[in-house]
Amino acid sequence: MGLEIGVVPFTLVNWAEIPVERHPGETGHADWRVRMFGGVRVRMVDYSPGYLADHWCDRGHILLVLSGEMETELADGRRVSMRAGMSYQVSDFGDAAHRSSSHAGARLFIVD
Repeated sequence: MGLEIGVVPFTLVNWAEIPVERHPGETGHADWRVRMFGGVRVRMVDYSPGYLADHWCDRGHILLVLSGEMETELADGRRVSMRAGMSYQVSDFGDAAHRSSSHAGARLFIVD
């Protein structure tokens, strides 16, 4: 069993051409560039310096830090620091609610 992407033709994406959606955080903001491929959302996300998410997320993701550094806080109190080249995977199921922050800013590639 694995991620089911479905029928998606080969698609080249130039992320610089995708419009930015600004999402305010509790502090700072996250700029999203989003493409949908069937039911799969693919995003390039930039966290501003001082960003703190304004919500706890319980959606599953595959997240790769492309540049900068970020921290993910889990609802159970764990904190995970990540830097460029690190990733995490979390499922839609279970008790892994999480929220992100970044002191100096970060660029992420996220599939969910």
